Amino acid sequence: IAKDTRLQEILGIEPHTYKEAIDLAFKKIEQNLVISSWKDSMISGRFLENLEKHIQVPKYGVLKDYKQIKVKNPEEVLERIWRIGGETGWYYGNWLWKIRGFLDKLWGGVGLRRGRTHPDKIFAGDALDFWRVLLADKNAKRLLLFAEMKLPGEAWLEFKIDENNILHQTATFRPRGLRGRLYWYSIVPFHYFIFGGMISNIAKTDHN
Repeated sequence: IAKDTRLQEILGIEPHTYKEAIDLAFKKIEQNLVISSWKDSMISGRFLENLEKHIQVPKYGVLKDYKQIKVKNPEEVLERIWRIGGETGWYYGNWLWKIRGFLDKLWGGVGLRRGRTHPDKIFAGDALDFWRVLLADKNAKRLLLFAEMKLPGEAWLEFKIDENNILHQTATFRPRGLRGRLYWYSIVPFHYFIFGGMISNIAKTDHN
């Protein structure tokens, strides 16, 4: 423990208490000022459990592609969601996802080469192709991903099954300036087919 406080006095630094520091950290997470505070580290289950309550996708200044579909067998659909990416693919237009991954690599991004660490298990902090898992809560039937591909903005992809057995699929994009908005609107036609096909195929086993 440091005892010398001269630097603190010279710079006029007013230290926070431990409780104040924790409160400030959670406020930043609530406001999405910290995208993934455990991005590349292992954390305890107890800490993660507390942190998950504060993870929110931004609601303002964003563009969204939202789709929903009623499912009859939520557990089966949930298993399909938990197998997404990697060798399983993205359930629709996998060749388009591969092209996007290839372009991302050309631009210096991570591409799709990372795959996933396990075929049917996902944990917060895992890499999932060019996404990072922010939240993976099977009990709450919710999976939240954050894009680590090269983008003129920030992107999230969320899957959630509610108490009425409705699967909600939401792609959220927070653009960075005019370039970000132009990027989003240029790919809207692709989103119509890709995200529409994806949610239909995720729920397909439910209709067989």
